[in-house]
Amino acid sequence: MQSLPAGRTPPRTPSSRRLSFALHTSILIALLAASSAPTPLYPRYQAQWQLSSLDITVVFSAYALALLIALLTTGSLSDHVGRRPVLLGALAVQIASVALFATADGLTALIGARVLQGIATGVATGAAGAALLDLEDPARPGRPALANSIAPVTGMAAGVLAATLAVRFAPVPTITIHAALIAVFAAQAIALVGTSETVRRRPGALRSLRPRPALPPEAARTLLLNGAGVVAVWALGGFHSSLGPDFTRLVSPGGPEYADGMAFFALTAVAAPTVYATRRMPTDVSALVGSCAVVPAAVLTVGALWLANPVLLFAGAALAGFGFGAVSRGALRAVVDSVPARERSGTLASYYVLGYLAMSLPAVGAGALAAGFGLRAAALSCAGCVTVLAAVSVTALTATLRSRRRRHRTPSPDSGSGSRAASSSPTSAPSGTPVPDTSALAAPNRQGKTPCPSPRRRPSPPLPQPLPGRWATTPYDASTKSPCPPGPVRGCCPGQPPTS
Repeated sequence: MQSLPAGRTPPRTPSSRRLSFALHTSILIALLAASSAPTPLYPRYQAQWQLSSLDITVVFSAYALALLIALLTTGSLSDHVGRRPVLLGALAVQIASVALFATADGLTALIGARVLQGIATGVATGAAGAALLDLEDPARPGRPALANSIAPVTGMAAGVLAATLAVRFAPVPTITIHAALIAVFAAQAIALVGTSETVRRRPGALRSLRPRPALPPEAARTLLLNGAGVVAVWALGGFHSSLGPDFTRLVSPGGPEYADGMAFFALTAVAAPTVYATRRMPTDVSALVGSCAVVPAAVLTVGALWLANPVLLFAGAALAGFGFGAVSRGALRAVVDSVPARERSGTLASYYVLGYLAMSLPAVGAGALAAGFGLRAAALSCAGCVTVLAAVSVTALTATLRSRRRRHRTPSPDSGSGSRAASSSPTSAPSGTPVPDTSALAAPNRQGKTPCPSPRRRPSPPLPQPLPGRWATTPYDASTKSPCPPGPVRGCCPGQPPTS
């Protein structure tokens, strides 16, 4: 199916929209599954090629930095050339990276495979996420933002679990898991060819490749408010993804090999349902609750280290996953909702730039600390940093919520002036003017503020005669033929006063 020319909209039935939505969600899941699959394999690579903890963090950071470069340069490319061409190219690069993983014979090959994988994931993440937003069903608003939040953590959990099972049961796990991923990506590319394009092509594709985050001012303010919490949870995820197997062996030296990646699996497995459970929660509240969970998660992780208790380690990882899911859902939904549709791809890319910077740079720092001072010192430093970031996030979000609540409670300056004006009319009738009986006021007017006379409950008085003098300024209701109460009653008496 050919790409859509500019100025035309693709015809999509509800069933094709649902299938396309499911396909793009599965692409996000598979991409992140491939990115997390090496985590349980790192101990095997270390034993086979005598790699250190710093080497493993370099391999992990090569993926994250390549992904960042791809996000910065191609984050808005799909807004110009279309989602489908960008995704097809990214899937082709991803297949090449997985094939290189399956045939790797040393550290250099691992770094090369991770670089290709980062490029493919960075290019496809913004395009697939923006395609989900394009396919939003008006009857189910917020569903694409929910999918953008839950698909990555679901994919990371699935990748770790699949690789762990391969380590446990497959004869050659490093080849088995990657051969399965190649088959998945090939099937997705074939299915993607038959889908319709979701955006119109527009010029400026080459200009969009300039490395700059495309973040509108409103989205920048939203991301700044949630930035500390986002950095804290992604840094915890990076620590468990890169150094999690080494840390698990440090806490529990006698554990089985296939359990080394289970701490990261616990984090991602809890994060996915947390995103779904907090979908109806206000975005600021969701981010606040998730930031609050980071502090006890760090405390449990440190406690597991000092007490050599793997139960505390997995409990801390699960609580970190809860924080990751809640903060990611709240921050991502708030950022996406603050921009128009044509800027979604670049905005999503900017959000992931912050996330992957927070995931890669602390991981490199932790690896350097582990190489120089030991893994224990690296873990303590990481726990202290994320605790401070979480405290900053909780303070900022709490202040914002309190300020918003005070604004809602404070009445507007015009709210009291209208009632005072209604009680004392500036054009009151002269002395001797018959004052109408307002005891039958019951029905509210069109604005729902001051009640109007109800002719059904009380007979309407006779229409005043248009005599000169005092009756010339008495207002009346032209529709009910009854006098109005003294003072301006907005929306009650649209008629004009009789003239002599």
